[in-house]
Amino acid sequence: MHPNGDVLLRVEGIALAFGGVKALADVSFDIRKGEIRAIIGPNGAGKSSMLNVINGFYRPHAGSITYKGRTARHMRPHQAAQAGIARTFQNIALFKGMTTLDNIMTGRLLKMRGNFLLDALHVGPARRDETAHRAVVEQIIDFLEIQAIRKVPVGRLPYGLQKRVELGRALAAEPDLLLLDEPMAGMNFEEKEDMSRFILDVNEEFGTTIALIEHDMGVVMDISSRIVVLDYGRKIADGTPDEVRRDQAVIDAYLGVAHDGGKGA
Repeated sequence: MHPNGDVLLRVEGIALAFGGVKALADVSFDIRKGEIRAIIGPNGAGKSSMLNVINGFYRPHAGSITYKGRTARHMRPHQAAQAGIARTFQNIALFKGMTTLDNIMTGRLLKMRGNFLLDALHVGPARRDETAHRAVVEQIIDFLEIQAIRKVPVGRLPYGLQKRVELGRALAAEPDLLLLDEPMAGMNFEEKEDMSRFILDVNEEFGTTIALIEHDMGVVMDISSRIVVLDYGRKIADGTPDEVRRDQAVIDAYLGVAHDGGKGA
C-alpha cells in the first residue's frame, strides 16, 4: 500500500532518560497512513525505547505525540491499544501453554463487549459474540498459513512459527498502526522471506500502517517506504531507502564507529 501523505502519528522532540543515561534525545519524525516505516540503528540506538514511548510503556521526559490528530505528552498502554495501536515484541511474549488459536484469540479481548453472566453461561449474545470473534481469528490463521498448528501449544512450535503467531495476535486487534519490534530476529533466510511477504500483505490487503525495527538491512531496504535512523538516542537520518543508503552519517554509524554489542536496542 502506498502512503497517502496524511500523517497518522507524529513524535516531536521526544526525550527519554534512565538515570543519567539518555535513551532518546530530541527525536522527531512522522508516520504516514499506509506506509511501512522502518526505524533502524546500531545496538543501543534507542529504537525499542521509541516504540515503548509510542505505545505508552515509557513516559517521555519531554516532547509530544500526535496520533490521529490528537496531541498528548503520553498515552497509557491500554489507551494506545484502544486507539488502534498494536505491538509485537523483540522477545516473544506468548502464552506458551496455550494453543495457537487461543493465543490469537487473546488479541480480540478489547473487541469483546460481553455480559459476565451470559459469558459464563455461554448463551445468547455471548455465544454469537464468541462465534464472530472466532471467525476473525480463523481468517487470520488462514491468512498467515498456520492452519496446521491451530491446536498446537505455541511452546512446542519452532521460533519462526512463534513469531508468526505473535503477528497473528497483533492482527487480531485490527490495528490502524502495527508496531513490529525485530519481527525477523533469529530467523533463517526462508523464514525471513515468509515474514517479509506477510508484512507486505498486511500492509497491502488490510491497509495497516506499519512501523518496524529490523537489523536486516536487505529486508529494510526492500519493504520500507521510508526509514528513520537513530544512533545513541539521536536521529541522524530520515528519508527513502535510497536516501538513507547514501547518507554518510548512516554509513559511519554502521561501519565507522565501535558500538557496544551488549546494549539493548
